[in-house]
Amino acid sequence: MVQSASASSAVIARVDRGPITESIHRGHIAVVNNEGRLLHSLGDPQAVTFARSTAKLIQALPVLESGAASDFGLSDQEIALICASHNGEPAHVQTARSLLAKAGADPGDLQCGAHFPFHRPTAKRMKEEGEAPTPLHNNCSGKHAGMLTLAAKLGQSADNYMSPDHPVQREMLLAVADMAGLAPEDIPLGTDGCGVPVFGLAIDRLALAYARLGKPYGLPAARTEACGRIIGAIRREPAYLAGEDRFDTQLIEATGGRIIGKMGAEGLFALTVPEESLGLVLKIEDGAQRALYCAVLEALNQLGLLRPSELKALAAFREPKVTNWRGTEVGVIRPDFRLS
Repeated sequence: MVQSASASSAVIARVDRGPITESIHRGHIAVVNNEGRLLHSLGDPQAVTFARSTAKLIQALPVLESGAASDFGLSDQEIALICASHNGEPAHVQTARSLLAKAGADPGDLQCGAHFPFHRPTAKRMKEEGEAPTPLHNNCSGKHAGMLTLAAKLGQSADNYMSPDHPVQREMLLAVADMAGLAPEDIPLGTDGCGVPVFGLAIDRLALAYARLGKPYGLPAARTEACGRIIGAIRREPAYLAGEDRFDTQLIEATGGRIIGKMGAEGLFALTVPEESLGLVLKIEDGAQRALYCAVLEALNQLGLLRPSELKALAAFREPKVTNWRGTEVGVIRPDFRLS
């Protein structure tokens, strides 16, 4: 398993304050093609971690393959939201509500819990107006609505849809295992922040799953079609994967959908570049989100996968500023590694 300060990890980012490097973040990177060949790496490409929310795009596959998406007439926005860790903006909440209604469910069926939106203006307005958050505002409400949609298609009770033994969760485990080239019993399970099973994977296996998602060559027809629909929906509706101020959305917008990426909790990011038939996974060992996006951009830049105009559009994420309580810039977070 990934352990703090393991000997196999590598320096991935430094936090400078004035003339001193104050903190160092270590991590791992794996770049894999859709045949499973390791192309580039940093640290230990077989380091194991929980896939967290990066798994959402893979978990969406059974919703498409089962026919649930077509039977219930899911839109691109709704499919993207199933894959999302969304901001809880009004459009996200309304889309989650619409998705539930199409499956014959309602917000009371969601078991993901409630939290205030990630979107600060929305959260501020709600607090000022005394509006309490609901499960629809939970960043995982789209994923959970997708699970309820699959349960409806399978004719299964939604009462315990989060249980690892529920048919919905079994189908999702099978999809993750197959895309990662593993047997289901070889994937350790934990419990994610929203209560559903989460999958322990070596980062090169997760990278393989993303490479296959973007370029599903040799996969069965139903899976190939499902992969294409998921990638297409996110390309067309990137704001529903995260939100207006989020890196995931802005990466897709800046590259015109040429690169599709998804963050996960505890310093994890997975992406696919379909035209290059590759997947990339980056894990910050100590889970620090602050080091994540600059490191992702540096890896993409080293691989020659970002154009100058795209780097310019994403400049705010490239070397994040460290500020004090007055908002004065006092330091910078910068990537510091070289892919092998």
